[in-house]
Amino acid sequence: MPGIVIVGAQWGDEGKGKATDLLGSRTDFVVKFNGGNNAGHTVVVGDEKYALHLLPSGILTPGVTPVIGNGVVIDLEVLFHELEALSARGVDVSRLRISANAHIITDYHRTLDKVTERFLGKRSIGTTGRGIGPAYADKINRVGIRVQDLFDESILRQKIEGALDSKNHLLTKVYNRRAVTCDEIFDDLTSYVERLRPMVADTGLELSRALDDGRTVVFEAGQATMLDIDHGTYPFVTSSTATAAGAASGSGVAPSRLDRVIGIVKAYTTRVGAGPFPTELFDEWGELLRKQGFEFGTTTGRPRRCGWNDTVLTRYASRINGLTDIVLTKLDVLTGIESIPVCVAYDVDGERFDELPVSQSDFHHAKPIYESLPGWSEDITGARELSDLPANAQAYVRFLEERSGSRISAIGVGADREAIVQVHDLID
Repeated sequence: MPGIVIVGAQWGDEGKGKATDLLGSRTDFVVKFNGGNNAGHTVVVGDEKYALHLLPSGILTPGVTPVIGNGVVIDLEVLFHELEALSARGVDVSRLRISANAHIITDYHRTLDKVTERFLGKRSIGTTGRGIGPAYADKINRVGIRVQDLFDESILRQKIEGALDSKNHLLTKVYNRRAVTCDEIFDDLTSYVERLRPMVADTGLELSRALDDGRTVVFEAGQATMLDIDHGTYPFVTSSTATAAGAASGSGVAPSRLDRVIGIVKAYTTRVGAGPFPTELFDEWGELLRKQGFEFGTTTGRPRRCGWNDTVLTRYASRINGLTDIVLTKLDVLTGIESIPVCVAYDVDGERFDELPVSQSDFHHAKPIYESLPGWSEDITGARELSDLPANAQAYVRFLEERSGSRISAIGVGADREAIVQVHDLID
């Protein structure tokens, strides 16, 4: 049985949680391998809607073991708030496993994230202010606090004191904020220890053994390809590896264990936060997509920037991630649009680019070159086979598939869990 990676192929919010859920009962483990609570999944189960921020979406599927991998940064307050909220709604959360090597977001990380963003002014990058970037920076600077450190009070105090030596100088002398004491951070973190202890494990070992036993492991990326720290629209990116490559390093599983890479692509494109966005719409069409697609952030509530589908981005994501399959989501949102533009290339100062420009400056100035396809007016939310879709909707899907470099294996046609057109099996 395979190791399957699910990644966003645009700027996030493509519907990765729904794709994970689509694999359903055939999945044994679902692993979140990067990011923190700066992104969310919305999963609809019957009449119930669940907004997940830090937890893997597999926690909603009975029998699946959800795992938070070593590549994630964890806000413990958010973690236990989510667990308690799900428990109150009857969801069994006892199966959750957390890597001992995952890093912790502290209160000083959240403070630094917010004050730094304000300090940048017009040069801000649109972070969520949840401390993710500063926590990853501490990880790279080797002054981070890991989950395992919480179980050794002497080590924990030493690490907090070491981190605050420089943080307090920055807070007080640059940002005019009060100093943070070791005791307040220590008391906050240790208050979670006994609840956390049963969940912590050598998750890399557990996942490798599961794959050895022929079980199916799904690796679920947070954020998306165009927000990847190396391959995204830097500096308007997240602080972790959001591409398929991050699945191995962020979970402790060897790259050779990864068999399939599924890219999630919206039928149109959205983005939250600052940064270039060639197909962004500032007119009534952008507002229509936002309204019909309910494009507001699961975590932040911020209205998403909306634009037409960009096949240049999809081809790039296909190459970077080695996509074997695409799940196309929210096709139903385009219903009723008479003519649907699709970006097939960019114009940069009169030069045509069929692939993503390597220069950030060129990408910032890129203008979309569109081809328009005829739309459809029929309700497609009840479609379950490709042949159920109107001819123009089928043609739209085929056009995106031809331009993307990967096959489209499933199509989302509504918000409900069952609103999926299955074209190819995602496991076999």
